[in-house]
Amino acid sequence: MTRDELLSALAGLRQARIGAHRAPHKPLLVLWLLGRFVTLGSTAVTYDEAEGPVSRLINDFGPAMTNPSQAMQRAAMPFVHLERTLWDLRDSVGRPIPPTDPDRGGWLRAQGAHGRMRPEVERLLADPGAVAAAAGLLLQQHFTPALEAPICDAVGLEVTSWAARAIFVPGQGVQRARRPGFVEDVLHACAYAYACAFCGFDGALGRHPVGVEAAHVRWHSQGGPDEVSNGLALCSLHHTLFDLGVLSLGPDLRIQVSRWYVARSTAGQAIDALHGSRVATPRPGHSAIDAQYVDWHQRQVFKRPAAHAA
Repeated sequence: MTRDELLSALAGLRQARIGAHRAPHKPLLVLWLLGRFVTLGSTAVTYDEAEGPVSRLINDFGPAMTNPSQAMQRAAMPFVHLERTLWDLRDSVGRPIPPTDPDRGGWLRAQGAHGRMRPEVERLLADPGAVAAAAGLLLQQHFTPALEAPICDAVGLEVTSWAARAIFVPGQGVQRARRPGFVEDVLHACAYAYACAFCGFDGALGRHPVGVEAAHVRWHSQGGPDEVSNGLALCSLHHTLFDLGVLSLGPDLRIQVSRWYVARSTAGQAIDALHGSRVATPRPGHSAIDAQYVDWHQRQVFKRPAAHAA
């Protein structure tokens, strides 16, 4: 296997659709395995070892679900179904476990399931550049730039910025690059130039605004356009919370705070105080936020428990 073939395989990961929800389970498992390889020099792992940390990754960076016991077994799906061109999965006596076997945590534990990236994959990962290319591809393809640092921190990878450049995937061409003027258009289009649409923060260092960013409502990686109708000017804090699903917007463009959000300090509780506030609207002559992108964020990102998410 060459590096190009590895990137092509990662770009082509098959993903189940959980109802209408995105399912970033496999990308998160692979990112966790990359971090494990960087730390330990091996991706070998039992399901017992992987279940907790990988399930937490899926809960933190994937769609919400309502059943607590199922939430802690979400690692089972990608552990069983990750492509066998990349992944070797076996039971306690060394027999291969096919992707048609049950993807249930209890069953995997009873079988003594353990997996490892194939030797040819691990040989490629010995090159730090291959690890960076693989991680960058998965982050660009399935997430949004504000989540790069939290995800890398959670899996034990060093943060590198891939957001500003397009990634070439062999056999698939170049991943869609971001439109250079998007940031300036969104920041200028806000009700108050270079101010957070949620809290009004408008800090500057001299003449240069600081801590205010252009956020996609529907993520660029998930088909969201680089247009003002899909953008919000948000301070760095609220941008991260918006992309994590702590904050969202309702159909009436009022701010919603996830019921799973908790805080003890006065500063942390200021987030709860945003609930029900109306988001700042674009200045006259600029497109309002399109309802279809708000609906996407509600369904795919906001941590509103959904009984059919898995």
